[in-house]
Amino acid sequence: MNWGQALLWGFVATIVLSTLLSGSRSMGLTRMDISFMLGTIFTGNRDHAKWLGFLFHLFNGWVFSFIYIAAFISTGWKNIWFGGLIGLVHALFVLIVGMMILPSIHPRMATEQHGPNPTRQLEPPGFLALNYGRHTPLVTLFGHVVFGAILGFFYH
Repeated sequence: MNWGQALLWGFVATIVLSTLLSGSRSMGLTRMDISFMLGTIFTGNRDHAKWLGFLFHLFNGWVFSFIYIAAFISTGWKNIWFGGLIGLVHALFVLIVGMMILPSIHPRMATEQHGPNPTRQLEPPGFLALNYGRHTPLVTLFGHVVFGAILGFFYH
């Protein structure tokens, strides 16, 4: 594995993914704010949560880029299509499994079974994160496919 390339293109792919998700929220396609969701795991301070969550998302992007690149190396396939396919599988896992278990591990998120308590809590994402808008699954799928495609195209 070329660690310099992995760090560079993992960073770029994560920045593009984050920009797509944030832009989609600003355009009203989704209400999901992944930086805020991740940041509120660590702090109840809503202002600090966004930058902490962004840093955590960036770190996670690097971790996942190493997994993608390991898949490229182990299969011998490194192209835009295979990267996009891995991104599709990644997004499906996030939407189907990750979003459903997030409320049970997130200290500031209500669950589907128990609503918010007197302390302000985040709304649970629900299946496919549809509680954050009907376009949320499409935005998430698109962003992760682009993430994988960037790695598949640029990593050498």
